[in-house]
Amino acid sequence: MSTLLIHNAHTIATQDDTRSELRNASVLVRDGLIAAIGPAETLPHQAGVVIDARHHLLVPGLVNTHHHMFQSLTRAIPAVQNAELFGWLRGLYPIWAGLTPDMVYTSTQVAMAELLLGGCTTSSDHLYIYPNSVTLDDSIEAARAIGMRFVATRGSMSVGQTQGGLPPDHLVEKESLILQDTQRVIERYHGTKHGAMTQVAVAPCSPFSVSRDLMKASAELARQYGVRLHTHLAENDHDIAYSREKFNCTPAQYAQDLGWLGQDVWHAHCVKLDDEGISLFAATRTGVAHCPCSNMRLASGIAPVRKMLAAGVPVGLGVDGSASNDGAHLLGEARQAMLLARLRKSLEAPTVDAQGNTRFGCDTAALEMTARDALALATRGGAEVLGRTDIGQIKVGMCADMALFDLRSLQFAGAAVHDPVASLLLCASANAAYTVVNGRVVVQDGQLTTVDLWPLIEQHNAMAQTLAEAAR
Repeated sequence: MSTLLIHNAHTIATQDDTRSELRNASVLVRDGLIAAIGPAETLPHQAGVVIDARHHLLVPGLVNTHHHMFQSLTRAIPAVQNAELFGWLRGLYPIWAGLTPDMVYTSTQVAMAELLLGGCTTSSDHLYIYPNSVTLDDSIEAARAIGMRFVATRGSMSVGQTQGGLPPDHLVEKESLILQDTQRVIERYHGTKHGAMTQVAVAPCSPFSVSRDLMKASAELARQYGVRLHTHLAENDHDIAYSREKFNCTPAQYAQDLGWLGQDVWHAHCVKLDDEGISLFAATRTGVAHCPCSNMRLASGIAPVRKMLAAGVPVGLGVDGSASNDGAHLLGEARQAMLLARLRKSLEAPTVDAQGNTRFGCDTAALEMTARDALALATRGGAEVLGRTDIGQIKVGMCADMALFDLRSLQFAGAAVHDPVASLLLCASANAAYTVVNGRVVVQDGQLTTVDLWPLIEQHNAMAQTLAEAAR
């Protein structure tokens, strides 16, 4: 039996149902699960591994609900630095066509290293391009080696340019082969037990790269196996225009028609989700992966997250692809989500109430997205979107996925003495001092323990250069 003790933490933000926050408390872990939480003096002082957390804030491991990890190889490509979504994709498809299995494995580890160092313990990944014998297995093996809890989504593209889609024809797959391989990876890798380290979801890429038939068949396959469904939806104005032109409806209506609404579905972005769409999502408990930094980077807009949350839509956070964000720091994403929610409120037109009083968008209601709300999106919100009831909270019986932040760090100077939890979101985004996944310390004193980082970066940089040069 393995044991871990987080001893005498300065503050624990549990994110339980009452959002309780504990001072000078400890957490005892046995065999990957949280066994006890309480005042430091009431819990054991010894265990197989002990972390002295006197100066640390302890939070649940952050949960990333949307990523394209292979894109870490194409960060800051000059030709697409100032492009919007469709132009950005057209510029990068020729480069991604050169991806190899080794590149996918290495780029996945680089992306996961970045997440783990930032306190993220669970991540999904949307791999939707499979040239040169690439398979989803490459990503899954990388996750297992680095020690991250992983929801691997088997993405796909089946409608090329000659059929009215966006991707080049040589990068799309036959739909029968897509479904066959999706079934294979579900049967081989999908875990159903409490604390599963690897799960698989079914994820046709987007309305502009797959057919209606594939969307329907994918939903049927996912529900046959009891796995989740994921895709992109309503990301920007061009996305909306494409759906209206090709399908004569909004993206949300298209999703409803295809059976792509429900508690087992989450959609990325939803920047342009209208009021009808929000109502549909709320009524069906369909989840949203909010990706604020990517949406800003590609000038897609500001997602109506406050409206979604008020309506009851499950919302989590996603860093999105490393080439549309150029970083993968989920804590920074949470901070950005909080700031954007406040900005969006300030941009709303003034309203007049029943008494004739004018209310401006920049009143105190702008603060409805608090620092603690943002932390909830990054933890239990993401867990709900991914359909996980075993992560996202520090609670007895939950998986021992946790992140510790050193309150003595420069980022917290003058802030942690007032409110350590709020300072995590309000101040400059910090890296974790410790990250624990399934009871295993994978980041210790700010350093990865599972892979040798610098050789990995060196190999990754060489691959990034090779990939770009091959497409010239």
